[in-house]
Amino acid sequence: MGETCLTSTEVMVQRKIDHLLKTTFIISSLLLASGACFSASQDEDKDEEEWIALYNGQDLNDWIPKIRRHPTGVNYLNTFRVDNGLFTVSYDGYDEFDEQFGHIFYKDPFSHYRLLVEYRFTGEQALNAPDWANRNSGVMVHSQDPKTMPPDQDFPISLEVQFLGGLSDGKSRPTGNMCSPGTHIEYEGKFNDTHCINSTSPTFDGDQWVVAEVLVLGAEKITHFINGAAVIEYQNTTFGGGVVSGHRPEMKPDGESLGEGYISLQSEGHPIQFRRVELLNLKGCMDPQANNYKSYFVVGNSKSCDY
Repeated sequence: MGETCLTSTEVMVQRKIDHLLKTTFIISSLLLASGACFSASQDEDKDEEEWIALYNGQDLNDWIPKIRRHPTGVNYLNTFRVDNGLFTVSYDGYDEFDEQFGHIFYKDPFSHYRLLVEYRFTGEQALNAPDWANRNSGVMVHSQDPKTMPPDQDFPISLEVQFLGGLSDGKSRPTGNMCSPGTHIEYEGKFNDTHCINSTSPTFDGDQWVVAEVLVLGAEKITHFINGAAVIEYQNTTFGGGVVSGHRPEMKPDGESLGEGYISLQSEGHPIQFRRVELLNLKGCMDPQANNYKSYFVVGNSKSCDY
């Protein structure tokens, strides 16, 4: 067949059509690319860890003190305070310690989470504090509600991540140990009623900062980390055992599972400071369609879902 000739008008129309098709292709490509980027951004948001600063660096308004021989909420002699931006335990107002063991509780309970606490020991032990409490403190997890503690109760029923400082005597004194006031655990696959079990951490002398982290998975498993290294792990936490006194009997139902509770920091007779207390909640909305879904959640809370 012979070649078809187009009029000048037809040529102009065809050029406009070609230009429109080319422009549409470019726009479509850009939309597809931006959609991919948006999707990738959404995926990144779902993986981004949202840590909560339990200590805000300014005040202790979100914390509840409970010091032995005093009612819940009474910060006896300003034991717990903020000094130069540091969460501080101090005994400079005490004439003597007199077994006034204290704890300060964050306002909300948790069950599945990662907790990070950066601490250092400072100064000298309070007058007449027990020898075993020298450079000794800790953070309690799965603690009972401080409102359920009578004035004379010494320690909250809980599981303690024990902080120990070295005594600069060349002897091993690990930190990040497990202690169990009013509780029991399984350790290395077996029931264990030893009150305190040492971790494998090194000894930290002096006033150096130490980073302790705890992975808490309800009653199933708890793992302690010191400066990033796992140092002890235990399982199946329950109520039971001793080394707690002055408590209400109904608050210690021996044998029952213990899988949630409050977080508290100790005042056990030696000054200590904290510069970070942070938590990553591992319980939340597990529906990928929700705005607040996170891929790292390990247990669901459907009531928290935001669509």
